[in-house]
Amino acid sequence: MPDDAPDNASSRPLPWFARSGARAWRCEPAPAEVRAFHLSLADYAPTPLTELPSLADAWGVGRVFVKDESCRLGLPAFKALGVSWAVHRVLAERAANGGEPAPVTLVTATDGNHGRAVARVARRLGQEAHVFVPQGVHPRAVAAIVAEQAKVTEVPGPYDEAVRLAAEAAAAPDAVLVQDTAWPGYERIPRWIVEGYSTLCAETDEQLRAEGVTDGPDLVSVPVGVGSLAQAVVTHYRSRPRGHAPALLSVEPEAAPCVLESLTLGAPVSVPTGSTTMAGLNCGTPSSIAWPHLRDGLDAAVAVADADSSRAARVLAAAGVSSGPCGAASLAGLRAALTGTGAEERRGALGLGPSSVVVLLSTEGAAANPHPGAGHR
Repeated sequence: MPDDAPDNASSRPLPWFARSGARAWRCEPAPAEVRAFHLSLADYAPTPLTELPSLADAWGVGRVFVKDESCRLGLPAFKALGVSWAVHRVLAERAANGGEPAPVTLVTATDGNHGRAVARVARRLGQEAHVFVPQGVHPRAVAAIVAEQAKVTEVPGPYDEAVRLAAEAAAAPDAVLVQDTAWPGYERIPRWIVEGYSTLCAETDEQLRAEGVTDGPDLVSVPVGVGSLAQAVVTHYRSRPRGHAPALLSVEPEAAPCVLESLTLGAPVSVPTGSTTMAGLNCGTPSSIAWPHLRDGLDAAVAVADADSSRAARVLAAAGVSSGPCGAASLAGLRAALTGTGAEERRGALGLGPSSVVVLLSTEGAAANPHPGAGHR
């Protein structure tokens, strides 16, 4: 595995936010029936949880595990968990309300993985899909969505603009917007998508227990775009009425730190986005339903450069874990927090010690994002 010593090439301050009290905050849990639904799917299987002892040694903690989402329900990212549950709820509700049996068109905007998941679920269930793709998404990622027999509209603008156009298109008859970000007036389907991600967290707890970690992790590091997966992670670990509560760290690209900026200002804000290999995290506005959970349930947030995530992807590859830049961001962010100037203060904010158990969520495989150096949304 490549050396994980600090990189002193840059003296720039680390984009970082931390707060106290997050581990005491509580919320309602995700519905129990989500896991039962996923268990009923023919191609469902838990994704691996791989231990990385060399990182534990380098970081001075007890154990480090990575949750490897490089193959989830036949796709190279975790997104199908949320999409499958949300579309199941949409179609069940439509049938219960006497909806016509004719196919509906599932409309969405995507930086890659979410759109492909919507297209795959639509194809399997005999529905149509229309996917809006912003600028900056690799042509091979777009081709993968087309290969799922979806209609693709490429947008000459950022992710937020693609979301706006998808919402307009979904106003057509027999069309439904299946978007993994929420805003006032559009929150129910995004909430179902977040619920679907809870299966990933439940699996992680079960796998940790099998490794002898009975109290759960001490820290979970999660990549963030609009914050929907982070909302699911916060919900899972902050809905327990008692017992151990881990620190939760969000990681974003420096080119699109909408959650970090919102936390720093104390209110949700939109930020301009730039070019980044972490295409699936290149989002300018936090989801409206995620924001309260992120504000109250995250212990810390950090932003990293593309070079950091590429290096982290190489570290994971050397350990046998396929990860793209977005998935590897979880490693890159924690590495940045635990090294360099101010590391001891950041370690203290995260509550990490020599016996701590760390979980890194690697949300995509290298096949999901064909940028050089690795490995989207």
